[in-house]
Amino acid sequence: MTKAGKVAGRGQEEGQGAELFGRGPERFALDGLVAAVRAGESRVLVLHGPGGIGKTALLDHAETTAAGLRTLRTAGLAAETELSYAALHRLCAPLFDRMPKLPPPQRTALETVFGTRDGRPPERFLVALAVLGLLSDVSAEGPVLCLVDDAQWLDRASAQVLGFVARRLLAESVGLVLAARDHVVDLRGLPELEVAGLPEADARALLRSVTHGPFDPHVLDRIVAETRGNPLALRDLPHGRPVPRLAGGFALLSADRPDDPALRARIAALPRPARLLLLIAAAEPVGDPALVWQTADRLGVTPASALGAGIEGLLAFDVRVIFAHPHVRSSAYRSAPAEDRRRVHRVLAELTDEHTDPDRRAWHLAAAAPVPDESVAVALERAAGRARDRGGLAAAAAFRQRAVALTADPARRASRAAAAAEVSLRAGDLESASSLAGLAARDADGDFVRARAHLVRARLAVLDSARWPPPNDSGPAPDADFGPAGEGRPLRSVDRPDRGARSGPAGEAVSAMLAAARRIEPFDLDLAREAYLLAWGAAARTGHHLAAVSQAVPPPAAEPEPADLVLTGYARLVTGGPGEAVPMLRRAAAALAARPVAARWGWLAGGVGAALWDDGALRDTLGRAADGARAAGALADLPSSLVPLAVATAWTGDLGAAAAIAAEAGRVGKAAGVPVDPDARLLIAALRGDGAAAPGPAGLWTAAVLGNGLARYEQALDAARAAVASADPWVSRWALPELVEAAVRVGDSERARTARADLAEATKGCDTDWARGLAARSRALVSDGPAARLLYAEAVERLGRTRLRPELARAHLLYGEWLRRRRQRVEARAQLRTAYEMCSAIGMAGFAERARRELLATGETARRRTPEAATDGELTAQERQIALLVRDGMSNPEVGARLFLSPRTVEWHLRKVFAKLGIGSRRQLREALRP
Repeated sequence: MTKAGKVAGRGQEEGQGAELFGRGPERFALDGLVAAVRAGESRVLVLHGPGGIGKTALLDHAETTAAGLRTLRTAGLAAETELSYAALHRLCAPLFDRMPKLPPPQRTALETVFGTRDGRPPERFLVALAVLGLLSDVSAEGPVLCLVDDAQWLDRASAQVLGFVARRLLAESVGLVLAARDHVVDLRGLPELEVAGLPEADARALLRSVTHGPFDPHVLDRIVAETRGNPLALRDLPHGRPVPRLAGGFALLSADRPDDPALRARIAALPRPARLLLLIAAAEPVGDPALVWQTADRLGVTPASALGAGIEGLLAFDVRVIFAHPHVRSSAYRSAPAEDRRRVHRVLAELTDEHTDPDRRAWHLAAAAPVPDESVAVALERAAGRARDRGGLAAAAAFRQRAVALTADPARRASRAAAAAEVSLRAGDLESASSLAGLAARDADGDFVRARAHLVRARLAVLDSARWPPPNDSGPAPDADFGPAGEGRPLRSVDRPDRGARSGPAGEAVSAMLAAARRIEPFDLDLAREAYLLAWGAAARTGHHLAAVSQAVPPPAAEPEPADLVLTGYARLVTGGPGEAVPMLRRAAAALAARPVAARWGWLAGGVGAALWDDGALRDTLGRAADGARAAGALADLPSSLVPLAVATAWTGDLGAAAAIAAEAGRVGKAAGVPVDPDARLLIAALRGDGAAAPGPAGLWTAAVLGNGLARYEQALDAARAAVASADPWVSRWALPELVEAAVRVGDSERARTARADLAEATKGCDTDWARGLAARSRALVSDGPAARLLYAEAVERLGRTRLRPELARAHLLYGEWLRRRRQRVEARAQLRTAYEMCSAIGMAGFAERARRELLATGETARRRTPEAATDGELTAQERQIALLVRDGMSNPEVGARLFLSPRTVEWHLRKVFAKLGIGSRRQLREALRP
């Protein structure tokens, strides 16, 4: 697709739509231009820079900054450079309805060149005046921003007209920003800004953000130098590659880049010493000049024989050996004979110190081995262990995969394949994990190795089943639209889901996980318990075979590990109820608080806090699980921790931070090729009062929240009934307060009392403010008189001691509604005003509107407020995430390491945060963004 097409469709190009790294001066210039246009002035700027340098991303930034302004956008097309006025036609098309306002000669000229009127070609001067008139006319109604990408491909007529217009903009409130690779003759003399490569710190941050894991720092430095900070070249590095192919930098030879015939021809024409020097530099990923020349000397290549023989412009020697472009490295490596590549790697291995850099030495030995070699395979296994301990799962997977390839004995190869499959799965290389598990299952000479292979296959089946859409009878139809607050669009009613006998891929995946756990149990009980826990999690997530998995769980060990306590507690929750499960879950919570949380099942451990109705433990466990998965580079596991963490964060009322966490889950899931649950996005949308119904238990629960927020209680009742009836052990409990509220509002007292009793059972033994607060609020709804008053007051008091601001706001709202209906208007106003202020500050538009209407009914006026206006101005999700981390005590480098940003980029974001919040120091963030 052409860039113009992508601009029209808002697609991805040169980082378009992605996070901007650095670019402080460029953003400052564009922000100033937009601010001047907002103030009634006209501004022009031409951005110059090579392809991929980020000009399109800067135009995106300008468009985002110009929210509220009328924006016209187009791009030059190489295919239309000979079509006069083609680009101008695309730019002005939205303004065609204004042409009748132009003076007749100008209108005639413009209609003629645009092909809507027959006639002789008009003077170009007259066309330019007409375009200036159009922009002047539309700017009378509000500021206008015109963005033109790829101006080097503008047809000559369009370029001349735009240059004419740019030189004559004075007080029209029009901004014109053009981006071009080269200097365009017809745009000379206009204000310009050169866009260069990213500074090193920002380029490193960008590369870390797209590789999603630990990366060899020396290799990273060489890549930054070779790409010269070009964002497109940096983003292109992992494109289309499985994560372990990068191997944290160890395997980065660029051998899988597209071939460049011209480069290959140029390299083939070089003398053999020059070709061999290029090959040595390509095979040595760090760019160490001493090591390159030592290797060259061993292979009989001297500077005199290799340099000055046409190699100029391809390779440079400085502090590092740097190729002119990564494609040169690829072509040099791929065009070399296989025997030469092995010879080079063999010498590099001999010259690499086995004590200071054993991993890279092992990798060179592997690349030098023409046939299976057991000693090299052992060295690779050791390197994999060291990489895993450092948190480099990508490198560990690459080492293990190569060890499998160098193993001759079938049984040993099968064992290594099982281990490689496990680590490849966790690193996000699902394709390799599948093929390696198949190899292990086929060639294993024992049941244990075969059982490990089946476990990998089962986990892959669970991931695949998550991509399969569940039947629509499990929740609201996908097209059921709840709409934003106040629009009055109907909700689709929901019937009780029919689980039936048909389970589809989801049920089959759970059965496979359970079978794999049983296979492992005779050989490794700890691994088996972890497998049972994963099977239980898959069953809870899909709603299939949860009772069967719970009943199959082995009894706890005499000295149980955290995974054992969690598994046993969950099994008892299903088979015996909360009364039987809570004591074991409390032991699990204590163990989890005192120990690191395993990345593989950390997302499940968070459910302990949910089962105990302990919001602090819920957030703490999930946060530590996500940190552990990040540190380990476990891309396949990380989204499973981030999504429930985003849900828990949304429950605190910090919807901006929750959205940022959910966005991180989406990015990592895309990089690893794993599906990401929509639960967090659904809850955030439901709390904001705007969302569409979705299938599955979480979709039902959030639909109930949304319906109650919009005062559409019949639909909320239907959704809550279905959620409570679901097999999901968490959602079926979380939906009970929604069911009580909706049933009371529609007058179904019996159902409300039943749901209230079920909630009392679900919170049995959980003496927390979350549990007691929700129980008191729900009891108040089905009570009356003094008892109801006391219960509402208890709910407010208990929920006020938690961080669950949305639940507290809703307690104030329900209390205020109850008081108003009893004509106690003064007291009602106090509760409703609190509810309205809290809901508005959080961004709960539906509930805020409910409170506003109730306030009006008490005789008090309440103006609608913009969500989040009271707490964070107009902070973006990225700005808010940075502000919260700084508020909590992190330094700029610490924030940068956490979010894959450079410290300078963090500081740039912080300046914008301070300006939006009207503060001047980091200390003031604690007051501006209170926990």
